[in-house]
Amino acid sequence: MDYPIFKIQEHPQLKDTSANWFHNKWNIPLNAYQDSMEQCILQKSTVPQWYVVMDNTKIIGGCGVIENDFHNRKDLTPNICAVYVEKEYRCQGIAGQLLDFVCKDMKKKGISTLYLVTDHTSFYERYQWNFLCMVQGEGEPDMARMYIHKEP
Repeated sequence: MDYPIFKIQEHPQLKDTSANWFHNKWNIPLNAYQDSMEQCILQKSTVPQWYVVMDNTKIIGGCGVIENDFHNRKDLTPNICAVYVEKEYRCQGIAGQLLDFVCKDMKKKGISTLYLVTDHTSFYERYQWNFLCMVQGEGEPDMARMYIHKEP
């Protein structure tokens, strides 16, 4: 089943619910999500962007596009961040559908190359992401994997 993907920029009424949802998944301060989503809604620049996947009125997945996902390679921008799908909805292709949607949407906005930091070692390759290099996360003792995706 395909679930609809909503752009926060086009659905500002989802901002508060979405900010809370992301905050609960990643433990990043709530106001950081609220501020970023507000910038998205104001449309002053292409980045940040935020997306949620819905099952009726319930958020079941989502991600954002921000300048830098807390790593030392400030030249590798923008970054897809906070990719998450609720456990009971996993293994249905939702993450792949979301990533494809975001990459195509960003290309329409003039950005065809995106980056993503993760600890996963094979998940993103399924969706045409390629390992690029290791990066140092802010305050993280271990290096993390940086992936790149170029939309044709």
